[in-house]
Amino acid sequence: MVERETTGLSRRQFIRAAGIVAAAAAPGVLQAAQDRVAKAKGPNVVFVLVDQWRKQAAGYAGDPNVQTPHLDKLAVESVNFSNAVSGCPVCCPYRASLMTGQYPLTHGVFLNDLCLEPKGMTLAQAYAQAGYDTAYIGKWHLDGHGRASYIPPRRRHGFDYWKALECTHNYNRSFYFAADSKTRLTWSGYDARAQTDDARDYIRTHASSNKPFFIVLSFGPPHNPYQTAPAKYRKMYDGARIKLRDNVPPRFQRGARRDLAGYYAHISALDVCVGDLLATIKQAGLAENTIFVFTSDHGDMLGSQGMTRKQKPWDESIMVPFLLRCPPALGVKARVIDMPINTPDIMPTLLGLSGIKVPRGVQGADYSPVLTGRVEPSNDAALITCPSPFGEWYRGKGREYRGVRTRRYTYVRDLKGPWLLYDNRTDPHQLKNLAGKPEYADLQKRLDRMLGDKLKKTGDEFLPGTKYIQERGYKVSARGTVPYGD
Repeated sequence: MVERETTGLSRRQFIRAAGIVAAAAAPGVLQAAQDRVAKAKGPNVVFVLVDQWRKQAAGYAGDPNVQTPHLDKLAVESVNFSNAVSGCPVCCPYRASLMTGQYPLTHGVFLNDLCLEPKGMTLAQAYAQAGYDTAYIGKWHLDGHGRASYIPPRRRHGFDYWKALECTHNYNRSFYFAADSKTRLTWSGYDARAQTDDARDYIRTHASSNKPFFIVLSFGPPHNPYQTAPAKYRKMYDGARIKLRDNVPPRFQRGARRDLAGYYAHISALDVCVGDLLATIKQAGLAENTIFVFTSDHGDMLGSQGMTRKQKPWDESIMVPFLLRCPPALGVKARVIDMPINTPDIMPTLLGLSGIKVPRGVQGADYSPVLTGRVEPSNDAALITCPSPFGEWYRGKGREYRGVRTRRYTYVRDLKGPWLLYDNRTDPHQLKNLAGKPEYADLQKRLDRMLGDKLKKTGDEFLPGTKYIQERGYKVSARGTVPYGD
């Protein structure tokens, strides 16, 4: 793709705009604002990524069970993309798309535990080239050389400060590697809490730097095992009192209540972590020039449709929270935007907001003009894919699919043809499949054309997953899983 000029503010424009904001401030805070403006050097970026947190599981999203006061407050102050989609709803494909701005069949990571070998500039490399310090803390899951193995700097794709592990879900005995040392270290206690404190220290120490920073804080929870959050959060939830979604079949309800109690405990623990991060940003005097993002790599079915986990094309799996709070100088107003946004769109949009040119090879769209109000939110749909089912969604139980999620509809094809069609406005729990019904034939044809256009644009021939595996020489198990060892 052609390299595009940025649509966000330049560094100089950001500082000038911040000065205007400071000049308009109330007298009591004018001097403090001016001090912050004097240090402005382009917006810092704090990106909080959680694992397996579905869109519906937050107070601001309408969940009647969970307590998320800090996120609820953040949602009021942020752009809330209410139709944020995880285009390939499983861990490694999402993370590779986040780092490259590309779709899974382009970057090649369409299964878990593959090694990302990017052909172009990554998100962190783009920030580093623009003069940013870069940092990564927590779960990585892009290296493919064993989940407990040391990851050398050349495979960190532009991140300098480093306290990370490929993957673990043992949140109370969680390991990591720091800097260039091959010595395995242990986070103290519940790892998300320790990782948050480390990120807060990083923010404090970089508050007076002449360089802006880009930091990713990547949590493992609320991914299962569900019952491992600190006791004080587990005590907050009684499974018997949990109100289930209408699409949890009776025989799955007992297990869903048990799992949701633990899931919500993790969520409330992480909510406190987010609140502490936001407080640190404010205390460090960085609130006026820091972009803050909260999102997830994919959702979790948790009994809906009688299913568990991710990879599936239903909303509990593909829809994720996406809150973006911007400095006043960027002119981004807090509001709900229902335009679909997909994983590959995150990289170019953040770079656009930061005044950084989007590199060649990025397939996602830069929606920073939508955020600043210069362009209407007109994107029609997000592409959803499962190039090759694996693991808990293994072939025979699961299936390859391609689909689109619009503001209103979900339409999905498998290799045999149309599979799912839902009107999410009239049927928010996706209980009535309209695919193949004569009265919806025109709608189905329209959505099918939309899907075809998306596939053509992304170079996706929609072949059986085994073809893509064979083309790339990947070794997989009988369930289509890449062996990952320890």
